[in-house]
Amino acid sequence: MKEDGEDLTETETPERIESPVDAPRASAAGSTSPATAEKPSADNRAKAIEVSGLSLFYGDFKAVEDVDMSIRPNKVTALIGSSGCGKTTFLRSINRMHELTPGARVEGHMTLDGADIYGPGVDPVEVRRQVGMVFQQPNPFPTMSIYENVAAGLKLNTRRIKKAQLDEVVERALRGANLWNEVKDRLNKPGSGLSGGQQQRLCIARATAVQPEVLLMDEPCSALDPVATLAVEDLIQELKKNFTIVIVTHNMQQASRASDYTAFFNLEKSGDPGRLVEMDETTAIFSNPTQKATEDYVSGRFG
Repeated sequence: MKEDGEDLTETETPERIESPVDAPRASAAGSTSPATAEKPSADNRAKAIEVSGLSLFYGDFKAVEDVDMSIRPNKVTALIGSSGCGKTTFLRSINRMHELTPGARVEGHMTLDGADIYGPGVDPVEVRRQVGMVFQQPNPFPTMSIYENVAAGLKLNTRRIKKAQLDEVVERALRGANLWNEVKDRLNKPGSGLSGGQQQRLCIARATAVQPEVLLMDEPCSALDPVATLAVEDLIQELKKNFTIVIVTHNMQQASRASDYTAFFNLEKSGDPGRLVEMDETTAIFSNPTQKATEDYVSGRFG
């Protein structure tokens, strides 16, 4: 019931929905030592991802074959490799978005803190609430204001929330995206009126407003100028205090600057499935890779 003086709007607070994905937190294999680990944020929601024997298909075509990978919480993992090697397909599989393509299917296992996201009874929509996505091109909703863009994910739910609480969520998300000071006086203006870099940070604010545990980024800076790119890279370093971040990039300098771990995907020839060739700390991948193919790629000999 509405109390006197309370302003309500038709939306829902970002409460967790019970599902098989919401399992007790497991320890992340290979986590950093106490001497080097950063102190987690009070808002830390990051989850570890474990992948074993994962193969991804579109109909009869095998796009990615037999991937084993550990993605650590509160770290940035970069996926690199030439076009068509399966890195974006793998990224989309982390929140089951590849299943939106007809005929897509998966073999193997992927877990978030021990819970199989492809297990029986797991709702893909709930997985996507916990694993957010930022796309290559900034895509604010063109008919919505800056405020409405950030609140859009919350409004997909049905329960009502006080307007003051929604204001707090929007401000927190915009502050988290380092955008609040730039837009606080024009929240009712169209999001499409912002610059490219601001639009991408708006999309990041929209993704984090619903409080996911993992944030996926598919070449988030490819359409941005160098100044906007550095702003997003700085933001990524702030966001990893609260989220697990996985980013696809073709920019080797960006991978070396922005990520803690790097995974190199490759394929033998056109038509073959992509494979994970090597994964290690980013400094090791770029300075002392164990595989010749990795060395050739990061040094620019192919790709």
